[in-house]
Order: sequence, then structure tokens, then C-alpha cells
Amino acid sequence: MAGPRLIDISPTISERLGVWPGDVPFSREVALEIARGDHIGLSATRATVHLGAHADAPIHYVADGQGISARPLERYFGRCQLMRVKVGRGERVRPEHLSEAIEAPRVLFHTGTFPDPDNWNEDFAALSPELIDFLAAAGVQTVGIDTPSIDPQDDAELLSHHRVAAHDLAILEGLVLEGVQPGLYTLIALPLKIAAADAAPLRAALLDDQGASAP
Repeated sequence: MAGPRLIDISPTISERLGVWPGDVPFSREVALEIARGDHIGLSATRATVHLGAHADAPIHYVADGQGISARPLERYFGRCQLMRVKVGRGERVRPEHLSEAIEAPRVLFHTGTFPDPDNWNEDFAALSPELIDFLAAAGVQTVGIDTPSIDPQDDAELLSHHRVAAHDLAILEGLVLEGVQPGLYTLIALPLKIAAADAAPLRAALLDDQGASAP
């Protein structure tokens, strides 16, 4: 019998990948390359820590918040619910947009409003502060979204980020959820352990283990 299926929900990191306007784009410098006669391949990278699929740390939105290396890994691994919401570009997802009950402590929202990570669009959907309060009351510990931020690009106050801070939730942004069926999964989205950083990239995946036999 087939075992659980692993679904990649991370964008490919390359020089084409869009980053927040004014932030540091990804670049890779090749120092050594086997194809040109070197004995090994060796390269270095430079980029924002809010690159592609990433986890925000509290220090990103509150002055006395934790850095990403101090966050508990349990927030980024375990039972997860993927929910598709019908919301327009530039809108915030509100509790009334939810079409089903909350069934897991980690919830990812597929809005479909940031369809191409390589081509930035400013009018992506975000989450509302009211939704964050609603999710926290339902026992949710981690929220994720398929856009660059849980707040709109023009929200300098970061209203939803601050509600996340009030409830000490974890944030995942920049996920690729197109083509993934709504439902329950096991989330695997461990952020890099970068000391005191305001965020960290991650390779996010969903384990589709509902009804699967053990491998």
C-alpha cells in the first residue's frame, strides 16, 4: 500500500523571485564550479530573511519580541488545516469568509490572490484582525497564507501582526497553495535557526496522511 504523500508548498528561490518593495532580492554568487574545472561546487547567497515561504518572528512587529531562533518548533510542525477562502484582491479575510469549522491548531489560507511569486502584485489579500482573534479563540496557534503578508502592503500599522502578537501565534507567509485540496494535513515548515532574526526562510510541505497506511 502507498504511504503518505508529501506536497511541496514552497516557491522556488531564484533571482526572479519577488520580494517586498525595497527589501533585498535573492542573489547567488558562484565561487567554484565543477563544470569549469574546479574540484567542487561552491556558492554564496544574499537575500532578505522574508524570502519566499518564510516564518515571521515577533521581533519583526513588536520591539521586545522574540527572534526566530527562540520560537518553539512545535508551532511549525503538526496537524494542519488548509482552507480555501473566496476573497477579492486587496480584501482582508474575515470570520464570515470561513466556510467550515476550525479543526486544527494550524490553519493555512488559500486566497489565490498572489498567483505568481516571480511577479509581484501589490493587491494581494490579507487577514483581518478580527479573524486573528477568532482563530485564537478557537485554539489556533499558527496561521499561514499564500501571499507575502498577513497584512496588506499599504498597512504600515500591521494591524493583524499586532493581534498575532497579542495571542502569541506563529506566522507563515509566502506559501504556494494553488492546486492543493482543502483539508487536514501534517504541516512541516521548520524555519532556519538564525539568531535573533526577524524571520527565516523555510521549505514548507504538507504530509497528506489522511487515511494512508503506514509506510
